[in-house]
Amino acid sequence: MTAMSAQLNRRSLFLFALYDWANSAYSTLSITVLVAYIKRLFPDESGVLIWGWGLGSTMFLSALLSPIAGAIADLNASKRHWLAGTTLAGSAAAMLMFLATPERRWLLVVLFLTTSLSFELAQGFYNAFLPEIADDQQMGQVSAWSYGAGYVGGGLALLIALGIFMLGDRLGLPSAGDFRMRLCLLVMGLWWGGFSLPTLIGLRDKKLPEPRQPIIATAKKAIAEVRRTLVHVRRYRMLATFLLGFLIFNDGIQTVISQSSQFGEIVLKMPPQEMLLLVLMIQFVALPGALAIGWLADRIGQKPALMVCLSVWIALLGGAFFITSKTQFWGMAVVASLVLGGTQSVSRTIMGLMTPKKRAAEFFGFFNLSGKATSMFGPLFFSSILAFTGSAHFALLSLLIFFVLGTLIILPLDVKRGQREALSA
Repeated sequence: MTAMSAQLNRRSLFLFALYDWANSAYSTLSITVLVAYIKRLFPDESGVLIWGWGLGSTMFLSALLSPIAGAIADLNASKRHWLAGTTLAGSAAAMLMFLATPERRWLLVVLFLTTSLSFELAQGFYNAFLPEIADDQQMGQVSAWSYGAGYVGGGLALLIALGIFMLGDRLGLPSAGDFRMRLCLLVMGLWWGGFSLPTLIGLRDKKLPEPRQPIIATAKKAIAEVRRTLVHVRRYRMLATFLLGFLIFNDGIQTVISQSSQFGEIVLKMPPQEMLLLVLMIQFVALPGALAIGWLADRIGQKPALMVCLSVWIALLGGAFFITSKTQFWGMAVVASLVLGGTQSVSRTIMGLMTPKKRAAEFFGFFNLSGKATSMFGPLFFSSILAFTGSAHFALLSLLIFFVLGTLIILPLDVKRGQREALSA
């Protein structure tokens, strides 16, 4: 590798990790401040259902759109443009949440749905850059470091939000009218959009675009490409096996992330400030956890490392049913944070290893599809059980089935065979 190519590679790796740093502000502040604000404006069961069903519906819609948009991005070598459009739309909607006062509570719902959908769509285009900027040997570490950067960035955004709540009086911030909550949502959008700009400007598609065609013709061709991929999915049997397992266990992970704050609030009566501290702890513990799992995967293999993570999740969810104190809940959060980033990082690496590079955006569109198509069921299931039974313990225990079933499907996975299938494409 020449000095110039090495420099360009380091630059791409930095820009890739920076985007994780940027968008993690939405990941952390949405599950703490945004969900609390929604439930404050929509009390009783309606807030629980708006949050759960809103996440579920936007995940499902992004699952339908991601493969088509990914195929279009591949044809035109325009992943960067799609990433920019979805990122700027989502961050702008998040900033506008500052205007969603209690008198405009339905504006908050519209902006929440817009931001959530934009975030989910952006993930597919972002992940599709991974096979282009890292080779098979680098991919695991790049994925782990980018997730680590995300935990630090999300943690710092949480610190700012915590400062707004705890130091608001000293800073002269109004305490009435939920001003501080809305200010945190403004920070969420500014952080996501602002820190994404270097990535959106500097990261480039490496594939040369095909001759430009009208958008309708491009969409038709993209649909044909997606249909062809579905027809020939048997050629990528290991990839299909992984996607099916990921579809299920990732539903459980995403639901734990998005809904566990409700367990702390309802069962343990934890205020938003304490939930911010809990999620802040998760962010910084997850960083060494993600790096440790990446190190482990390099030594024992990506699949064995994933199986270790899934086994921990199964034990964790089984024990969560018996949690009755804040100390136990904090202990559960520590264990979850140690495997949270590792599970996602190893999964993204396995996907990258078994993905044909010339169709990266399309296949990562399917990765997004796999992650989101049924991810609607976890939040819907959790929020419905919680709303109609009032038992957060049963709602959390119900997520165990996602991890058990996903693990059983992943058992026959052969990553080496999946790599051979990708190279033969």
